[in-house]
Amino acid sequence: MTTSRPPKRCFALQLPTDPDDFETNVDRLCREIERLPAESIVVTPEVFVTGYPYDRMEEAAEVSRKALERVLSLSRDKTVTLTIIVKEDDNFYNRTFVLHNGEIVHTQDKIRLFLLGDEDRYFAPGSEEKMKIFEIDGMKIGLMVCFEVRYTEFWQKLRGADLIMVPARWGLPRKSHLEILPQALAICDQCYCIVANSADEEMAKSSAVIDPNGEKIADDNAAVIEGVVDFRRIRLIRRYIRMGIFND
Repeated sequence: MTTSRPPKRCFALQLPTDPDDFETNVDRLCREIERLPAESIVVTPEVFVTGYPYDRMEEAAEVSRKALERVLSLSRDKTVTLTIIVKEDDNFYNRTFVLHNGEIVHTQDKIRLFLLGDEDRYFAPGSEEKMKIFEIDGMKIGLMVCFEVRYTEFWQKLRGADLIMVPARWGLPRKSHLEILPQALAICDQCYCIVANSADEEMAKSSAVIDPNGEKIADDNAAVIEGVVDFRRIRLIRRYIRMGIFND
């Protein structure tokens, strides 16, 4: 039952990527994750370790592989997302790993690539079949990567999740969109939404923890946004505003 579990502390990291020093980015990410409390949920920005270095993709994929090994070891007492560049055969993928208790419990490649950022020229798209609700300790979780939050058909696909994670690298010119869309998603799906966006100068920041009523915790000046996933609140909102789509 949703109400039988205690609240879970959750964190959205909001960090700038050094475009020239991938190893420095890995070290900072590991420090930030390591200092967060046990049993917490941590969402990290999309491709934080490397950004989109289209002229260094091979190097980025190799550094990302090593970063995954390090972050996996840090997830032994946490749930952590890591979105990185992965090379398979002759293709590159923007892949999110969900790590829990030292294991990879879910992977999902970015399906909707951002054409304005030329992502379609460098990455192969993921399969929509991989976008699905998965469970960790009875908690129902969904994942959308950045641009995908614009697609309301994905909102329908993940309806029923307790939590939707949104790692992002979202540009400053569309900042208001990142503030509106995940909030609307949380209200529509009556769930929590954790957005972790890049803090680069040209990025929107706007990282947030949003509850099923649309109430938001956000701070553009913070490197870490802290909130809580309260399962009782999910149940309360779904009972109070009855949409006829949830069984609990």
